[in-house]
Amino acid sequence: MQEEVIYGINPVKEALRGQRRAFELFVAEGTSDQRVDKLLKLANEAGVPVRRRKRPDLQRLCGTDHHQGVALRIEAFSYADFDDVLSGSLESDAESMFIVLDGIQDPHNLGAIIRTSACAGARCVIIPKDRAVGVSPTVEKVAAGATETVPVVQVTNIATTLEQLKEAGFWIYGADEKSGETLYRQKLTGNIVFVIGGEGEGIRPLVRKKCDVLFSIPLAGGVNSLNASVAGGIAMFEAVRQRTLK
Repeated sequence: MQEEVIYGINPVKEALRGQRRAFELFVAEGTSDQRVDKLLKLANEAGVPVRRRKRPDLQRLCGTDHHQGVALRIEAFSYADFDDVLSGSLESDAESMFIVLDGIQDPHNLGAIIRTSACAGARCVIIPKDRAVGVSPTVEKVAAGATETVPVVQVTNIATTLEQLKEAGFWIYGADEKSGETLYRQKLTGNIVFVIGGEGEGIRPLVRKKCDVLFSIPLAGGVNSLNASVAGGIAMFEAVRQRTLK
């Protein structure tokens, strides 16, 4: 069984509550507050042994000093199955929002988008297997545990996946800073997909052709583009706003 080490208060907390098998909880010596006490309680309830470690040892284990004094040795992250997620969506009476990422390279952007997707009630986040970052301990840390609550799907071909979603009745919206159609003129109810392109490159031409609508987000100046995770968050919560009004 493959394993990994995740770190940070929220990722560890959600992992202890999740479905993956946890093997050991590491806590830095001298660390004691209410949040850590809750982790210790969760570990005890799950039968996970707790090991105290010096902070330098924990830093070497995590590969970073941004561990907040806790780390968890756990079963490696497993991607969700696209067909299972899609069928579950179609069987539900609720409107579904899928997030498709076309070539995100920065793990901090991926983690932030996964976290926002969970907060916005997205059904899943879809990423490509090649030429893009995958879920890693860094991504899980930035996502603040959201990888345990929103499915992340990894697919071979984004364009083909969008075709499948269109056939299933989803409307595809692609973020494009050059589009004359703005986000706020779109009807974002029903089953929809937001496609967010990679840093710098945006959505690739073949993927762009699969979008039903390309939209831009109006900017007031300063710089000419938004960070991918920020653009995705704005789009998702515009959809949340419209669905709430509906």
